Amino acid sequence: MAKFDVLIRGGTVVDGTSVPRFVADIGIKDGVVAQIGGKMDVIDADQVLDADGLIVAPGFVDLHTHYDAQIQWDPYCTISGWHGVTSVVLGNCGFGFAPVRVEERDRAMLTMSRTEAIPFDSMKEGMIWDWITFPEFLDTLDRIPKGVNCLSYMPLAPLMTWVMGLEAAKSRRANDDEIAEMKRLLNEAMDAGACGWSTQRLGENSVQADYDGTPMVTDIMSDSECLALAEVLAERDEGFIQITQFTGDLDKDLEFQSELAAAAKRPILHNLIAVNPKNPDLHRNRMKWLEECNARGERIFGQAATIRAAFTFTLEDWNLYDSSPAWNYATTGTRDERKAKMADPEVRERIIAEIDEAIKKLGQTQALGGPIEELLIQDLAHQDELEEFVGMTVGQVAEIRGYHPVHAMLDLALETDLQAEFLTPMREQNDEWTAEMITSPYCIPGVSDGGAHTKFLTAGSYPTDFLMWLVRDTGQLTLEEAHYRLSNLPARAAGFRDRGTLVEGAPADVVVYDLDALNITPEWTGEIVYDFPGGEWRRVQRPDGYRWILVNGEVTFQDGESTGSTPGKLLRHGRG
Repeated sequence: MAKFDVLIRGGTVVDGTSVPRFVADIGIKDGVVAQIGGKMDVIDADQVLDADGLIVAPGFVDLHTHYDAQIQWDPYCTISGWHGVTSVVLGNCGFGFAPVRVEERDRAMLTMSRTEAIPFDSMKEGMIWDWITFPEFLDTLDRIPKGVNCLSYMPLAPLMTWVMGLEAAKSRRANDDEIAEMKRLLNEAMDAGACGWSTQRLGENSVQADYDGTPMVTDIMSDSECLALAEVLAERDEGFIQITQFTGDLDKDLEFQSELAAAAKRPILHNLIAVNPKNPDLHRNRMKWLEECNARGERIFGQAATIRAAFTFTLEDWNLYDSSPAWNYATTGTRDERKAKMADPEVRERIIAEIDEAIKKLGQTQALGGPIEELLIQDLAHQDELEEFVGMTVGQVAEIRGYHPVHAMLDLALETDLQAEFLTPMREQNDEWTAEMITSPYCIPGVSDGGAHTKFLTAGSYPTDFLMWLVRDTGQLTLEEAHYRLSNLPARAAGFRDRGTLVEGAPADVVVYDLDALNITPEWTGEIVYDFPGGEWRRVQRPDGYRWILVNGEVTFQDGESTGSTPGKLLRHGRG
């Protein structure tokens, strides 16, 4: 019997601990790093990977994903799995599929088709649905083939819906008996291996609304309900909380998250922090807040958006204008209902009025996407009579046609049966400020939203972009710092007990890559592929430069191609 299953030979090891890189062989046995350095011979291994001139580093840990459905038909959780991610956390933002009663499954999928823009037909055809309770959901995750490791939060939206009923959860606070039942079920979930709980609190005008346009259950949950559930983590002294909270009062939102961390006595993942290229005070103030919280013993980490990307979207699928009630109204309902609303002059005037009001108050039109007049027209369903407008901005079309940009956008959408593609302008990037943000002791790169917004978001490529942009092309970060941020720090913050570093005795989650060859194709917005169940399409970006990706000691990708191996594990309590 060979001493090693796999020998990675002669690579430059960046082990995720921040120690300087070094050249060494790595021997892997039974899914674990058995030896680093020392005398090893090719005859001692069943498989030898020649890593001369390549970087050998721990696999990346993606804390913010929505692969709860997709992992059931895509064991590699792509696009994240293509880009070196070897461990993912499911159930973010308070959204998920357990506990869910049999008769409420379609409603749960409709919710996710809107709030996270996951195609309903894909979920309907691709999900197994052999569970009801959260522990049963974990059992399913444990059983299905996986090309990545995973662990899951208990998402609060299905928990509250299970206990209170959907309409009650959206119309009143939980009573004492209901809170007690939620705490019991949360304990049950954590006994089974949940890593904590997650929630989204965006207020009445949520940017990620429910299928019917109403706020999500968690958007209107009270502080007291959150604090009661935080007590469960404090009593157990385990787990962590992921929270997305922007209710319109930033000071109050941050104050509450500080209170939540104090009550839970466990880590909080605050979503999110990003650089505003025109105002560095925004990310600097948030960094200062994180430092103050941690100085008080409140362990709060900021999940930081670092990806350089744009959105390409159609009004058939776009849901990120939902913070505007008029836009929310116009983009909910059946296809015919939405088209009728978009054509309604009164609806259009309401949209315009709300945009004008937002500009007066906030200096911007929508939460995401930028000013409508700056949107680029990427495609108009190949209609010859409209082809002259492709490549123009919505504002330019409005000027030609002699009316408001909202009319131009909606008319183009209707003239193409909602197939007009709009491209958000590329956000100005500042590598110095991004590096400044990400080198905070309390900032973690990521927020991929992997598995969600599949028709207009490809942020699962963030690890590759991070290494290309901030390490190779600008030199803002060292490789050692980058790999600590991409693997070790998120693993430690999220409670992965044994992942995130390449040290002897650790599970062998490994990326082997050529830094000079790293690339993302197609750049910026990706390409359309029809590879989802139900004949649905999504946007993807593939990487170049990864020679091998290993999960628990088995090669899952070689030169970008899947090996078919599925060695991923469910990490109950962060262990695997």
